Amino acid sequence: MKTIKVSLDSIDKVKLFVNLISKYDSDFDLISGRYVIDAKSIMGIFSLDLSKPIELNIHDESIVEEVINSLGSYVIG
Repeated sequence: MKTIKVSLDSIDKVKLFVNLISKYDSDFDLISGRYVIDAKSIMGIFSLDLSKPIELNIHDESIVEEVINSLGSYVIG
């Protein structure tokens, strides 16, 4: 599993993020504080504090580079 930080600070970014992540057959979690939600759940994402960076767990090691490249501007650091 690989963890990266992402920024989802607007409604449009959240919609595009969910569309990009949903193309993959793997599992992804978003972690904000003590909350862990499915990264493919748009409603779940809106329940998080989007003003701060959020951790994205990518559970499939074989697609880490591809996912990071496709997310591009969402990735922090």
